[in-house]
Amino acid sequence: MIAFKEITRRALHGPMMSARDFDLQLFVPTMRDVVREFDIHYDPKTPVPADDQLADRIFHAGLKFYETVGTYCVDSERVIRFSRDEIMEALRTAPSTVSLGHGSDRRNMLSRSPESTIPPWCSLGAAGAGVSSESVLTGLVTAYAQIPKTDSVTLPSLTVLDGEPIIAETPLEVEGAIRATTLARDSLRRAGRPGIAMVNGVATAVTGRATIAASQFGFRETDGWEIASIAELRTNFDLLSKVVYLRSIGGNILAETGPILGGLAGGPEGTAVLNVAYHLEGMLVKQACLHHPFPIHATYGCGTGRDVLWLHSVSTQAISRNSHFPLLNLGYTAAGPMTKMVLYETAAWVIVAVVSGGNIEAEGVASATHVDYLTPIEPLLASEVAHAAAGLKRKRASEIVVALLSHYESKIASPPLGKKYQECVDTETGAIEPEYLEIYAQVKKELADLGLQF
Repeated sequence: MIAFKEITRRALHGPMMSARDFDLQLFVPTMRDVVREFDIHYDPKTPVPADDQLADRIFHAGLKFYETVGTYCVDSERVIRFSRDEIMEALRTAPSTVSLGHGSDRRNMLSRSPESTIPPWCSLGAAGAGVSSESVLTGLVTAYAQIPKTDSVTLPSLTVLDGEPIIAETPLEVEGAIRATTLARDSLRRAGRPGIAMVNGVATAVTGRATIAASQFGFRETDGWEIASIAELRTNFDLLSKVVYLRSIGGNILAETGPILGGLAGGPEGTAVLNVAYHLEGMLVKQACLHHPFPIHATYGCGTGRDVLWLHSVSTQAISRNSHFPLLNLGYTAAGPMTKMVLYETAAWVIVAVVSGGNIEAEGVASATHVDYLTPIEPLLASEVAHAAAGLKRKRASEIVVALLSHYESKIASPPLGKKYQECVDTETGAIEPEYLEIYAQVKKELADLGLQF
């Protein structure tokens, strides 16, 4: 593996290029070329392809694309590039297992392959979605940890501190990050899971300094620490500084990436290739222990449309067939809680991820853009679907996903927002409202009728 000081050197002294030229003169034409060269075509009739040759072509297209393009550092206006030999060495030496958590709550996340019978890792929770109060945060985190199949918890983001909105790059961000971390760890203790890993780092923190400050108040090196990318294939000194800090404490770095369908990569073909490139970037630039992708639609802000599901599936297959670097897949739904649509969407993306060779983080509800629109029901169903989908054949999975799409595909442009946490859950006892339990039971029966064995 390349020493991180060499990554820093390339960020400071690599080829100079304007951001506009990186996007329009390098990224876009190279993507068009590799999609054409490797004969990649989107098939909307098959959201879960069973074409190993297509998956392998997408992987090699991503390899060639990233070797040519690299990662752009916006602060220095330099390109961080790697040779084919360096990329192949990173693939060879990357970890295949990640140990997360502490004490009796310690678990090993394994790499998986398409149609694998290995039970998928289930990181359950909010995926960083915003909450309006400390009581909502503690209620949710406690409930997430009590879901039977929870291997790790993904935290909500606190948006208000003592009545004041938390604003990035202010002292309120630092104080809010510390408060949220303390509350989350206390909630896990109350749930009887004191050592379970929190895997989305300090969700309330935006800057590196807030992350570092909050890490002293309940985060451990055995937790998961997300380091994001700036769309597309960009980084900055703040993100690279997080890598330095986390490497120094032995932290588990998650390479978080959200390739955008309808952005610079174009359609589903190019966005699938881009997801492979992000996989390579995670190993090299972020020096991570796993890849944490969430493909998302530029217009709808979700990952459950037919085209996003296809690119999610083929790129996950491409990666899991050609790399042993673990995948922790994430999906964002369009609909919100207390709707059938959110549960159909959840089942669809989870089946796609698991059957294609991924593990899951569940989940970003209502595009994770509406405060308090999340409950424990969505990650509960996600975990049950994930375990039921392990070992399912891709052809059968595709048929089930097509059936699920028929229930919600026409509503993605204008989805039902549903109800807030406070309307779905008794905030005193944590009990789910009977109306939502009935919806959950109905959808679970429908999934069983489609062939999922719970």
